Amino acid sequence: MHKEHFKEAVIRVITRDKRFEPEAFLFLKEALDYTVQEASDETEEHSKHVTAEQLLYGFRDLALKEFGPMAATLFNEWGIHRCADIGDMVFLLIQEGAFGKQDNDREEDFVEIYTFENAFVAPFLPKCGVS
Repeated sequence: MHKEHFKEAVIRVITRDKRFEPEAFLFLKEALDYTVQEASDETEEHSKHVTAEQLLYGFRDLALKEFGPMAATLFNEWGIHRCADIGDMVFLLIQEGAFGKQDNDREEDFVEIYTFENAFVAPFLPKCGVS
């Protein structure tokens, strides 16, 4: 989808659903592009569809790469607190025609694949242990 069309879709979404900040949707789009690229590199198949689980892990990986220990703080400010929120955002964009879906894609696919605590906080906590 053209960049301007995507921005227009985000504006329509946030006008009717104020749970998430615009930056959350922009990062989600970056994470989708990143995940599609990673999936294409692994399979050599150039399908643009990824599963909910693939998207969630791509979202996590890109967030850790780009934001490091600040990821949890940013997501909290943007209104994203759990995997299901990412699914909600995806389906809001599907309703606007900004993202596509296959017949078997469901919001339930975005169940808590991981917790935000484990994904974005725990990796940066001090390691306690005996040397």
